[in-house]
Amino acid sequence: MLLDLDIRKKLSAGKQSFQLDVRLKTDSQRIVILGPSGAGKSLTLKAIAGLLRPDAGHIRIDNHVLFDASKGIDLAPQKRELAYVFQDYALFPHLSVRQNIAFPLVRGWFNPRRHHAHRQVDYWLDAFQLGQVADQYPHELSGGQKQRTALARALVTQPRALLLDEPFAALDPVLRARMRTELKELQHRLQVPMVLITHDPEDAAVFGDHVLDLRDGRLDTDAAPVAPGAPLARHTAGLGIA
Repeated sequence: MLLDLDIRKKLSAGKQSFQLDVRLKTDSQRIVILGPSGAGKSLTLKAIAGLLRPDAGHIRIDNHVLFDASKGIDLAPQKRELAYVFQDYALFPHLSVRQNIAFPLVRGWFNPRRHHAHRQVDYWLDAFQLGQVADQYPHELSGGQKQRTALARALVTQPRALLLDEPFAALDPVLRARMRTELKELQHRLQVPMVLITHDPEDAAVFGDHVLDLRDGRLDTDAAPVAPGAPLARHTAGLGIA
């Protein structure tokens, strides 16, 4: 995947302001953006996904233009062919595991039927070992099962790339280590390019083919690699920015 970013966005609230200025070109398959709370990690990911419109710049993946301010191009999120996995997984509480995974495949206003049969859904239920809980609801699942359901829902549409927002932050340390291993093996097997944002150096150590240090809205290209387990300084967020 060739990722070409030039994202410039200013946010203001009262007397406080935050300037995001992220410029990057990389062909890595596994990109990790590492930084403390308030650095602008989530803003960057949302801009790539189409959930935040930059003030200026461009966003290109494999020479496919997703956003270009100068040319007036701003593709809708559903047309970017990207899968976004939120930190809290954002599963629909009233839908079963099977229905959650099938949701992106259903057009119109109606939710997938409870026993909706679809080859791709069955494939991901099997790939993530979710067959036994296919008819259960999110509140009945473990943390790992919720994460696998969210990943399956993201991958069922065969996206161009996978965008992961702090995917292990809500898990306990033991489960976090296991899910890192599972996701790493899955990514190697499927060869789906991914961009992962995190504040945890352990995530960068496991997934970082290309690790970028984001500080105060800008990439620190001169920063030394952060060792696993080392603390990250907390920057002033001001605007509730992650």
